[in-house]
Amino acid sequence: MPKSPMPFFWYELMTSDLDAAEAFYTKVVGWTAQPFDKAPGMPRYIVVNVGERGVGGLMTMPEEVEKMGAPPAWLGYIHTKDVDASTKALKAAGGAVHREPDDIPGVGRFAVVADPQGATFMFLQPNGPDQPVVPARTPGHIGWHELYTSDWKAAFDFYSSQFGWANAGDFDMGPMGTYQTFKAGPESGGGIMNKPAQIPVPVWQFYFNVTGIDAAAKRVTDNGGTILMGPMEVPGGSWIVQCQDPQGAHFALMAPVR
Repeated sequence: MPKSPMPFFWYELMTSDLDAAEAFYTKVVGWTAQPFDKAPGMPRYIVVNVGERGVGGLMTMPEEVEKMGAPPAWLGYIHTKDVDASTKALKAAGGAVHREPDDIPGVGRFAVVADPQGATFMFLQPNGPDQPVVPARTPGHIGWHELYTSDWKAAFDFYSSQFGWANAGDFDMGPMGTYQTFKAGPESGGGIMNKPAQIPVPVWQFYFNVTGIDAAAKRVTDNGGTILMGPMEVPGGSWIVQCQDPQGAHFALMAPVR
């Protein structure tokens, strides 16, 4: 029996300057920020919202992560109904566990893991009922998930077998290789490709929906960020731009028309 898809459903920025990151992303993406104070003893955490719906969170990079030399980065959480079982299965399939399952009071149970090629992500088994699925192109939400890896075939096999992601077709990108797309649920999808030489390690990149790509790109540079690539049109008619925030975290923006 096919496994029910387990999509990414929460996104978290670990940064070196929390106040600056809050100011940057609220201006660039249009999120509203809200302090999260429902987990006693938890470090300062800012939830970013689209209307009344939380999309992700911002936090200062933990000291132990900073000491390892990790740069500021966005990480994604994959939804699971049993984080302990998912972590055990991931490890058996060749993945790595960076932090064993643990509880976040008032939130749920989580783990920090990596796929067999080394791309880091997290599991979350949330408390309470799931939120309704929103259309993939909703402004302020995440419209695309892109994995840069060392072996796209092995990576797709891992995610499809572990999380029920379906093959949505592939594209020949010439010298850049194959771009494998996937569906991770009715409103969740993305692509997997071998990383270019300038990306040092396998990593996930997330595309935030905006309403106009040129205006959004200008907001990036006006607020101290850097444009790394684009704007450019991609198959399906969307326009994208890949960016870096002032603290060094990579992200991308996506708009339906230019």
